[in-house]
Amino acid sequence: MDLFEYQARDMFEAHGVPVLAGKTATTPEQAEQAAAEIGPKSGGVTVVKAQVKTGGRGKAGGVKVAKSPEEAKQLAQDILGMDIKGHTVGTVMIAQGADIAEEYYFSVLLDRANRNYLAMCSKEGGMEIEQLAVERPEALARVAVDPNVGIDEAKAQEIVQQAGFDAETGAKIVPVLQKLWDVYAGEDATLVEVNPLVKTGAGDIVALDGKVTLDGNADFRHPDHEALEDTASTDPLEAKATEKGLNYVKLDGEVGIIGNGAGLVMSTLDVVAYAGEQHGVKAANFLDIGGGANAKVMADGLDVILGDEQVKSVFVNVFGGITACDEVANGIKGALEILGDNATKPLVVRLDGNKVDEGRAILNELNHPLVTQVDTMDGAAAKAAEFAGSAK
Repeated sequence: MDLFEYQARDMFEAHGVPVLAGKTATTPEQAEQAAAEIGPKSGGVTVVKAQVKTGGRGKAGGVKVAKSPEEAKQLAQDILGMDIKGHTVGTVMIAQGADIAEEYYFSVLLDRANRNYLAMCSKEGGMEIEQLAVERPEALARVAVDPNVGIDEAKAQEIVQQAGFDAETGAKIVPVLQKLWDVYAGEDATLVEVNPLVKTGAGDIVALDGKVTLDGNADFRHPDHEALEDTASTDPLEAKATEKGLNYVKLDGEVGIIGNGAGLVMSTLDVVAYAGEQHGVKAANFLDIGGGANAKVMADGLDVILGDEQVKSVFVNVFGGITACDEVANGIKGALEILGDNATKPLVVRLDGNKVDEGRAILNELNHPLVTQVDTMDGAAAKAAEFAGSAK
């Protein structure tokens, strides 16, 4: 789960990371009041920052400096409702103005390729770190972090030394990196990023803009994380699928897809994309039901997909392995019985693998008017695309 900037700021503060004052507002009037409270801490200057889970806010006009509460109100009015890369701004953060002398970059993340953690640090913050990594990779220090040790004082000193900080500045940054590690480890994050990490005119080190991604697999250890979820912008179908324990991602298309195994579902997306070109249709979703494709799981999957008004047909693509094809076929049969009249769109089913003959025989005997069996994946994708195209 990605956090909004204000949530990351609050989390940093709770772990002792130095941050500036900030308050959220959802109306211009709230922004004005927040600026009146915070502004005196920085000579009346505040920053109105759009709260969206995407980069490029500044370039899009979503970050503006206000020199009075009245100006903060006007800027908030301009920013609220703004579209930034497909994200509508519903909240702004009124942040204390900063006397910035220098801008740095720091992050710690999960390095899946090396089964390790990776800390990255640069004296050149405030810009797109991806651009810096490509154009001037030598300016970005990359330091492996042992998960069993983390970022202790010695590791933090190694990071700042590799990044090229002078001794005085590095000594000030070291304890901040240790606190940021406390956030990473203590909150079970997969990413903690600060850009920029700044040195103020007074020489203090402050985390000015934070980004945090939390590992949902650790939610059982953090019941308080539930309050951080952005339920307002969550797609209702994705929320419904999550409640049912399904791996579902909504896409913008007409052919619903159900498969068992992420690799197979990804391949199915490809063949549907190819077949759909002829009929002007695309895949409507990614849905992996995993290995337990019983009637309840299949019914839940179909219920979610059929709840998408854009879906015109459904492609069920299953390769029998641990879960045999006869179990899948019985799952489809049971799902159609459970859904009853709610099942109204054609289902194209391709079964292969363990007990494929038994599975096909079950569906042949069922002889349901909505179910069409096709032996090959390409053929099934073409049939599903044909159904969806004719129903548009």
